[in-house]
Amino acid sequence: MTQAGVSANRLELLQIAESVAREKSIDRTIVIAAMEDAIQKAAKSRYGSENEIRAEIDNETGEIQLTRLLEIVDTVTMEATQISLKEAKKRNKAADLGDYIAEDLPPLDFGRVAAQNAKQVIVQKVREAERERQFEEYKDRIGEVVNGIVKRVEYGNIIVDLGRGEAIVRRDEALPRENFRYGDRIRAFIYDVRREQRGPQIFLSRTRSEFMAKLFSQEVPEIYDSIVEIKSVARDPGSRAKIAVLSNDSAIDPVGACVGMRGSRVQAVVNELQGEKIDIIQWSPDAATFIVNGLAPAEVVKVVLDEEAERIEVVVPDTQLSLAIGRRGQNVRLASQLTGWDIDILTEAEESERRQAEFAERSKMFMETLDVDEVIAQLLASEGFTSVEEAAFVEISEIANIEGFDEETAQEIQTRAREYLERREQELNDKRKKLGVEDQLQELDGMTLEMLVALGEKEIKTMEDFAGCASDDLVGWHEKVDGESVRQPGYFDDFNVSRPDAEAMIMVARVKAGWITEEDLKGDTDGDEAEGDEAEPPEATDATPAGEEAVKSADA
Repeated sequence: MTQAGVSANRLELLQIAESVAREKSIDRTIVIAAMEDAIQKAAKSRYGSENEIRAEIDNETGEIQLTRLLEIVDTVTMEATQISLKEAKKRNKAADLGDYIAEDLPPLDFGRVAAQNAKQVIVQKVREAERERQFEEYKDRIGEVVNGIVKRVEYGNIIVDLGRGEAIVRRDEALPRENFRYGDRIRAFIYDVRREQRGPQIFLSRTRSEFMAKLFSQEVPEIYDSIVEIKSVARDPGSRAKIAVLSNDSAIDPVGACVGMRGSRVQAVVNELQGEKIDIIQWSPDAATFIVNGLAPAEVVKVVLDEEAERIEVVVPDTQLSLAIGRRGQNVRLASQLTGWDIDILTEAEESERRQAEFAERSKMFMETLDVDEVIAQLLASEGFTSVEEAAFVEISEIANIEGFDEETAQEIQTRAREYLERREQELNDKRKKLGVEDQLQELDGMTLEMLVALGEKEIKTMEDFAGCASDDLVGWHEKVDGESVRQPGYFDDFNVSRPDAEAMIMVARVKAGWITEEDLKGDTDGDEAEGDEAEPPEATDATPAGEEAVKSADA
């Protein structure tokens, strides 16, 4: 081959490297390194795999240099990779034991098989570099909305060409009844990028709440500029959604900003989501107001909140019930997701029936415990008395001032109430002793005989047993079951004990049981809520019914 021909081949090698690097969007040096590996592999197959061969391509001229490395040793045991110190000194006087001598090899004439193998090595190395580049580029783009072209649809999964990478919209992340074909443009939300055996996988979604929030931030300048803030989003993908917004500028209406002139802004989002109906709701720090807004378009008459359980009862007019619930419960389900509260919906008639049932139950309780007739029992119930304890220990004037009562009647009612409570206390104390609940537990502030009996029935009988309880054990907790929040009962469900009170009782019990000191307890109340929980000794772990993690999760 002529010198001109050799130069042309060398130049062509660099041009190929440049072309591949540009096409695959990877560094040119990576392609050249892949070529060097391929030539090195071909040379090993030509000269023997036992040889330690290196190939180098000059980045400027494209010249290929093949060398064989020989280790300098005292005694040669493998001629292919070793050379004696005496022989090495002949070639290089500075040679020393442990060094390497590079021996030039003649240029390699690639055969068909060697060329094919070299091509496979280069393709593999370039593909690995391309995958690494793709992962590094997209791993920091999670949370972005991207545009792409549909390459193909496989079993409902949409493969998307993003230009510099390939992504997938899985069937459960695509909108229902949405059909894409080859060449269609698609916009979606990157929710995950991860390395897998077949290369980095970029996962896209069109159903997630974050996608809708990003679409609004693209359409509404006020959201992009953080003047209007999206507080929460709830979606039934492809059907209906609710989005709660708040304005940080009192001069700007957040709902109006999101709707736009004649609905142009919200309509752009609706069109992108295949006609998904969107309710835009004013967010409020007041839970009751926010929930009422969230149930729109239904009207709400009254709300009753249970803040500890994050549950709310909503009373609506009889004619508004179906609107408040929505088709297949959609409206109330989305409102619950949006607000984070469990919502129970009652009609005015149902609430009235419940009030009447509670009134009848209280009246019956007073009749049985105080041995009075129905009229007197109903008068007590209608005046707001809910328990025998109230009747026994309120100022006597509060009972005497009830219409139809006098002081003598009031005195008799209080006497009967106190006698009943004494009898009840004796019965409960006898039951407590029979269950084996120790006397020391009565010393805890807020502990009643009813609570002690309830603890005894759950095999909590000593101060050590009670100290090992978690607050969840006493007051219950909520957990997600099949996407719904389900309340698990606690030992003190019937006694109206709050979580802070339950936690305080447990901590005092731990002091009395010797698990922690008064100083630890003071430090805990000063601000470090977790320290008291962590102070439990290791030997007490088995006595903890729900585990210390339960206390910490409840505290959090």
